[in-house]
Amino acid sequence: MIRDRGNIKWTAMMLSEHVAELHRWQNEDHYEERPQLDDFDLQAIQYEIEVAKKRECAVHVKLWDKGKSVFYMGVIREVNVEAMWITVDSPFGRDRMPVSDIISVQIAE
Repeated sequence: MIRDRGNIKWTAMMLSEHVAELHRWQNEDHYEERPQLDDFDLQAIQYEIEVAKKRECAVHVKLWDKGKSVFYMGVIREVNVEAMWITVDSPFGRDRMPVSDIISVQIAE
């Protein structure tokens, strides 16, 4: 009877450089290009942020962060024009997001 240990056997034979290169290669496969937003998109994002702030309603915010899209849901509590970030209260806590990384904002109804 053959007793094969599967992944334990293969990871023990790999060098740390090989493992690091495989992780880099895997991350490269999931990389997304940053979407190019025109003036109309930026105006729509600004309008949605202003309306959501005045109404104090829940929003879906989509950010671009290091090659991937990140989704947040919460209520916009603060908009800082000078520092160029917004603060969103979510069920998991308060998140501060730079305006330059925002891809889209939608009011959740």
